[in-house]
Amino acid sequence: MKSRKTFIAVAFVLIGIIVAIVVFKQFRTPSSPLADGNKNQSLDESKEHSESDDKEVLHISEAEMKEFGIEVGTAGPGKIEIQLSLPGEVVANADRLVHVVPRVSGVVRDVRKNLGDFVSAGEVLSILESRELADAKASFLAAREREILARANFTREEDLWKKKISAEQDYLEAKRAIAEALIELRSSEQKLHAIGFSDAYLSRLPNQLEIEYTKYVLTAPASGTILQKHIAKGEVLKDDSEAFVIADLSSVWVNVSIYQKDMPLVRKGQEVIISAGHEIPDAKGVISYVGPLVGEQTRTGIARVVLLNKGGHWRPGLFITARLTVKATDVPVAVSKTALQTMEDKTYIFVKTEEGFEPRPVTAGRTDEKQAEIISGLTAGQQYVTNGAFALKAQLSKSAFGDEHGH
Repeated sequence: MKSRKTFIAVAFVLIGIIVAIVVFKQFRTPSSPLADGNKNQSLDESKEHSESDDKEVLHISEAEMKEFGIEVGTAGPGKIEIQLSLPGEVVANADRLVHVVPRVSGVVRDVRKNLGDFVSAGEVLSILESRELADAKASFLAAREREILARANFTREEDLWKKKISAEQDYLEAKRAIAEALIELRSSEQKLHAIGFSDAYLSRLPNQLEIEYTKYVLTAPASGTILQKHIAKGEVLKDDSEAFVIADLSSVWVNVSIYQKDMPLVRKGQEVIISAGHEIPDAKGVISYVGPLVGEQTRTGIARVVLLNKGGHWRPGLFITARLTVKATDVPVAVSKTALQTMEDKTYIFVKTEEGFEPRPVTAGRTDEKQAEIISGLTAGQQYVTNGAFALKAQLSKSAFGDEHGH
C-alpha cells in the first residue's frame, strides 16, 4: 500500500515537469501572426537596403564638375569609321636626296663636315689635291695663250693681206690657226665647267698661284643634313666615289606596307593618320603613290605618303602605324570614346539622372578613333559624361573603400 502511494506521487511529479517544459517552449517560439509579420518586414527592409547599396549614385556640384573637367553630352545616332591599321617606315624623300661625288680623282687633304651636320648649299665639305685637276687647268691656260697668239697673228696677216704685202695663203693659214686655237680653248673650258668651275672663276685663273692649281674644293650642292659619309683624310678618292649623302629632311616619305587582303581598300588620294608614339604628335597625310608590284619575300605592297617635317620629329628609320578610313557605318547610338570606363571587367558609362551621375553597364560594339557604338545599356537621347568620366570613376572607387558612400 505504501509503495503504491509512492508510485502515484512520482507520476504526478513527472506530469508537472512535462507541463512546465511545454509552457516554456510556447513562450520561447511564438507563432502568432504579429511575430511572423515582424520577421517578413525585417527581411524586406534588408533586401531594400541591399538593392539601394548596389545602385551607386554620385552627387557632383557645378564647381566640382568644372574643376575635374566633367562635360555632359547626349547620346544619339552617329557614324563609325571602319579603319585599317598598317605598319610602315619613315624614309628620306628621294626627290630631295643628294649624292655628293668629286668630279675629279684626288687625295683627301681636309674633311670639314661629319654625320648629322646641317650644311647650306655651297658650303665646303672637303678639300682634295688633284693632279688631274692641275692637268685640266694647265691645258686651259695653254689653250688660252695659244688663242691669244693666234688671234694676234691673224690680225697681223689680215692687215698685210689687205695691203697686198703678204700672200693670201699666209692669211688663210693664220685664219685656220685661230679657228683651231678657239676650238681647243672651248674644249678645255668645257672640261673645267664640267668639273664645276664658273666663267668668273676661269677669268681669275691666270692670276692664281700655281699651288692652287691642284686644289679641288668639294661643296654641298644643296642644303640639308648629312646622312652618310664615306670619306677620310689621306684617302684616294675617285671621281665616281660617293663621298657624302645629303638629305633635305623638311619633307620625308612614309612607306606603308599593304597586306594582300587590304590592297583593294587602299587607293591614291586617301587620307592617312600617321602615328609613331614616343610623344610624337600624330600627322595627317595623303597617299600620293601606290606601288604596282608585290614584294616577293614580304608579299606586301607599298603606299607612299609625302609628309612635311618642319619640326624634325619624323626621322628616317622610324617605324610608324598608318590608319586609313575605308568605310563609314551609321549606328543608332554612338558615344564619345572617352566616356567608356572599365570597372570589374565590365564597361560602364556615367549617365546623368535626377539624383546625380549613375554608372551604368553597357555593351559596346564597333569603335573608331573618336566614337564607340553602344549596343545595349544606353538609348538615344540620354545624357552621359563625355569628358571627365575617369574622375568620376576615381571618386566612385574612393567612396566604395571609404566609410561613407558618395551618394
